[in-house]
Amino acid sequence: MSPAEYKAYNDAISQTTPQTKAAALETYLTTYPQSAVKAATLQTLMQTYSGFDPAKTLSTADRLLQVDPSNLVALTFETYFHRQDADKATDPAAKQAELDAAAGFAQKGLAAPKPKDLSDADFDKMKTGVTPGMYGAIAEDAAAKKDMATAITNYTAELKAAPPAATTAPGLVLQDTYQLGLAYYQSTPPDYLNCTWFTSRAAAFAPEPYKTEFLKVATYCYKRYHGNADGYDAITTAVQASLFPPANLSSTVKPAPSPADIVAQVIASTPDLGTLAVSDKEFILQNGKPEDAAKVWDTIKGKSVQLPDVTVVAATDTSIQVSVSDDAVASKTADFTFNMKEPLKTVPAPGTKITLSGTYASYTVGGVTPAGEAAATPATAAAATPATTPAAAATPAAAPASPSAAPGPVMIVMSDGAVVEPKKAAPPVHHRATTRRR
Repeated sequence: MSPAEYKAYNDAISQTTPQTKAAALETYLTTYPQSAVKAATLQTLMQTYSGFDPAKTLSTADRLLQVDPSNLVALTFETYFHRQDADKATDPAAKQAELDAAAGFAQKGLAAPKPKDLSDADFDKMKTGVTPGMYGAIAEDAAAKKDMATAITNYTAELKAAPPAATTAPGLVLQDTYQLGLAYYQSTPPDYLNCTWFTSRAAAFAPEPYKTEFLKVATYCYKRYHGNADGYDAITTAVQASLFPPANLSSTVKPAPSPADIVAQVIASTPDLGTLAVSDKEFILQNGKPEDAAKVWDTIKGKSVQLPDVTVVAATDTSIQVSVSDDAVASKTADFTFNMKEPLKTVPAPGTKITLSGTYASYTVGGVTPAGEAAATPATAAAATPATTPAAAATPAAAPASPSAAPGPVMIVMSDGAVVEPKKAAPPVHHRATTRRR
């Protein structure tokens, strides 16, 4: 440097407040645009701006990367502030753009080579400090794109790279521990056991109100996996001692029986399947193996019955769809279709409770007639076709709904349908009052 440049540089870096130092460094770079220490000066300027002006921090990082494309400090600032801007964004497209930018800079940061003038020890120390956040940025971007496999891989790498103290203290690493649990929940199919572990781990060290919200998801996933809350206390104890689940977790926490297992147990323990409640029969038709569903259907097929106080969902003069089972009534959906023997003179309104008679003719599961069963003639009127999808299961707070592998709803079709009029009460019998003579 010439004496004049050296003095300008020395005066700039010697300023004692961030604002005056940043202004002096900008003046120096404008005066000496080809400075031999331009990259180092831009890095100092970027770090100075980071204390009071995020926008100028980013713009200076952009300038530094034009001079030194692999500068790890600049790539770290780009990753951090773009991720921060994504968190503030309310427009989905703008949010995704910021996440994409953060992930792109993070990938470059993870691959950045060691500068020639930096020792191996200093570079390793720097890389160790910034690596967790870079993995977290890549994971968050992937999760926003519903790429849960990539999100899980990078959230896991983040936790492995983080200092142990950061995994138990409120902060970004603990927040991403929870996000890892959500990524397992949102996978296809959902991994409820790993969701339980990582959301419980986050809840164990999170302050309120986050602890309560994290626990909602943790207990939801546990119940979905195990069937009930029994044994969850052991999980809350175990997660405090270990960041990652033990290899034998799946053998110590038993999964809930599958719907097919429940059906098989009911079939084996019920001597007379015809005595099952309507809800139980529908559950078996929907979830049982074909041979188990056939056993139940054979007990009712072709039989005529009278179903009292069913709730009308939709009706025409030739067909009535009603809620019969407890689940159908609760979700306000139809699970029975009565094809009427004679056209109705009066069509019942939705919500009306009536008594119907009919003969079991056929059934469908998710709109599909099981193999070996002939489909009954469907109603022709469009008005008699309500939505039959059951009400969605409750999903945990802060977690989007996951895809369900459950079969579709059951629709039982009845032929020879008829509305059974209630019996009229007998007229009162009037007796002549007798008079007692004295």
